[in-house]
Amino acid sequence: MMMEDIPVYLFTGFLDAGKTKFIQETLEDERFNNGENTLLLICEEGEEEYDPSTFSGPNVFIELIDDQSELTPSNLERLQRKHAAERVVIEYNGMWMLDDLYQNMPDSWMVYQEFMFADSQTFLMYDANMRGLVVDKLKSCEMVVLNRADENVDKLQIHKIIRAVTRRANIAYEEITGEVYYDDTPEELPFDIEAPVIEIKPEDFAIWYQDISEEPDKYKNKTVKIGGRTMLREKLPAGSFIFGRQLMTCCVDDITFAGMLCTGFDPKKLEDNQWIELTAKISIKHNKVYNKKGPVLGVLSVEAGTPPEQEVATFY
Repeated sequence: MMMEDIPVYLFTGFLDAGKTKFIQETLEDERFNNGENTLLLICEEGEEEYDPSTFSGPNVFIELIDDQSELTPSNLERLQRKHAAERVVIEYNGMWMLDDLYQNMPDSWMVYQEFMFADSQTFLMYDANMRGLVVDKLKSCEMVVLNRADENVDKLQIHKIIRAVTRRANIAYEEITGEVYYDDTPEELPFDIEAPVIEIKPEDFAIWYQDISEEPDKYKNKTVKIGGRTMLREKLPAGSFIFGRQLMTCCVDDITFAGMLCTGFDPKKLEDNQWIELTAKISIKHNKVYNKKGPVLGVLSVEAGTPPEQEVATFY
């Protein structure tokens, strides 16, 4: 007998970011809270407290998670079964990494929506001092809600920080007056995607890699010229190699090799970790290297290249 999926509504952010207020209002709204048994997991307690008496029904059951050690599949499933919960709402602790939750959710739990909340007055400070935690909360969310916004908030800098991590999430500001509006900063790429050959400068590699990873179909059949390093591995399909660069999203500890599969060129003519200038036609296809559909670079030409002054690609 297969267990039905349990929808999870995940709210992340730091203390006093507005998570509790938003969840409280959501559970007061009968359009959302329409009778399903709901498990509300609170992973941190801020100044604002929940008032269950104003929820639209008596079907919300609150449980506190005081320590990360309680984030185990068996414990989370126990709490869900205890209240016969048909869905779960989580107010997550901003100081805990999201992977701890994702890796320990029961198999039947599926994240339906993930929102990040932040105080627009302190967002830049958090990013400057705890960038790893900020990136962790941004990387998989669908919406970033920045409250306490006013004319003094540097919305352009906030936009750049968020877009360096995700181009998928919507960005909404809530004014002190309660008015809500969406960020409308133009999403301009620093290269011409309609050019016969899209030339990617070294300083734009991170943006290009992020964009093609999130919206691969718009690069289908496009030709690109770009510099990077080779990665040769025996287990790769015959006549293929990996091309890319080291990329840093938030700090030195998160540097990874951001690479893509290249085909149509004999890798025996290359050396491992060799810097090259690659011209390739992009196709989007399923490949066992990715284990899903993704960009495959069909090599048109390979030339010797030299590393840029900043070898690790960044978004700044």
